[in-house]
Order: sequence, then structure tokens, then C-alpha cells
Amino acid sequence: MSPARGGTDVTPPGAAPAVVRAIGVLDALAASPDGVMSLSDLSRALGVPKSSTSSILTALELGGMIRRDDAGYSLGRRLVELGGAYLTGMDQVREFYELCAASEVFHDETLRLSVQAGVDTLVLARYEGHPAIRFTASIGDRFPASVTAQGKALLADLYDHEIERLYHGVAELPRMTRHSHRTLSELMVDIRDIRGRGYGEDHEEASEGVVGLAVVVPARGVRAAKLAVSVTTLASTFSDRERRRFVPALRGLAQSLGNPLDALS
Repeated sequence: MSPARGGTDVTPPGAAPAVVRAIGVLDALAASPDGVMSLSDLSRALGVPKSSTSSILTALELGGMIRRDDAGYSLGRRLVELGGAYLTGMDQVREFYELCAASEVFHDETLRLSVQAGVDTLVLARYEGHPAIRFTASIGDRFPASVTAQGKALLADLYDHEIERLYHGVAELPRMTRHSHRTLSELMVDIRDIRGRGYGEDHEEASEGVVGLAVVVPARGVRAAKLAVSVTTLASTFSDRERRRFVPALRGLAQSLGNPLDALS
């Protein structure tokens, strides 16, 4: 039983109170409407004094489970990494490889399945066609969401105020190449275009000479991880014809991953 539910500190027999309270912190942050809570908010949610809550928060922050900024406390990147390790054993990863191999469009291409990790994306799976594009991301790699097709597609699935909160206090975006966006304003123009066309694209923004296209995978549940599938190709050979070929196939692949029954139809 989590102490975050109901605002009282109830520890089951045999359970370590500090661990139960730490879980309560994570539950409270996950349930928070905007994902951010103050020390006072968390103290009330746990039903314990601020001094005890502060000690728990310090330990969680040191472990990367939560992070603190001017707005308050929020879930940390370490949780995403642990979640990514868990997700690699899930059916969607196996389905991703199977769908890529069976696709007439993608069986010879290079594709990735990525999860949103705050302002970054984390690669969960990589399908390699023949020949594979060796200088793109591998499993476990992290990239700024603002420079990748999959990252921008995932950001476009959020509300503007959610994106602004993610980039709160960030004066300049990370730049991987000379084509990467410099500011949040530039990124938001791109985000609105992505919402209009329904897919993300990066043209040499993450790596020189490489183009990426991506779409978001429909979530299987309210609390399911936000995933995107992307295809990577060489800028030297990329054309509108290739875009017209890849985008519908990506949407079909994403739909099959979001609804396993589609893959059987």
C-alpha cells in the first residue's frame, strides 16, 4: 500500500518505512497533473513531516530517480532507463523486429523503436537492413528529442504547455549538427508543422548525411510508455518519392505495434 494514496503514512507489516515512502513519492509525482510537486505537496501526500520527506527526496535525487528545479520535484531520467530495460523484454520489442522483417518496404531499411525520456529519447530496439546505416543510434543510446524525427514526433504529441515545462530554464537547445534547432521557438515552429502533417522528420539535424522520418505508436494504455518508430536513410539518396513510400508504411507499422490485433489481420 502506497502512503501517497490518501495522505496517511501506512506501512505494511514487514516493509521498510523509508522504501515505502520513497515509492509513495514516485507514485505521487506520477499522479500529479503536471508532474511537478513541491516539498510541502509531497509531505502532505506522504503524511509525514517535511524533514523526513526532505531526506527521502535527497536520496531519490542522488539516485537519479527524481530531479529538482525551480518549479519543484519531478520524476528523473533513471526511471526511464530502468523502464527501458524492462521494456526490452516486452512483446512490443519482439513485434517490432518481426514487423520490420516482414515488411516489403522496411525489410532492407534501418529502423528504431524509441521511448520518450523527458527532453531526450532512448533507443529500445534497432532493426538493421542490408546494408545497415552504421553511424546512427544503437540500443540504449540517448539523443536530444529536439534533433531527431522520433523525438520531435513524440514532443508534437504533447500540449504546448507540457513542452514548455520540459524545457523550462533551457536557454539554448543542444546542437548535434549545424542543422539542429537553436531555440525552443524554432523547435515549436517545427512541432506545429509535424502536427499538421502527422509525422516527424529530421534532415541532418542529429547526424550529418542522415535523414529520419518517424511516427508515434498509439499507446496501449493510459500509463503506457510513449513510443515512436523511425526509419533512417541517407540524405544523398533521400527524395520525396522515398518519403511518400516510407510514411504510410511507418503509420501501418506503428498501428500494428499499438494494436497487436492489426498485425494478425
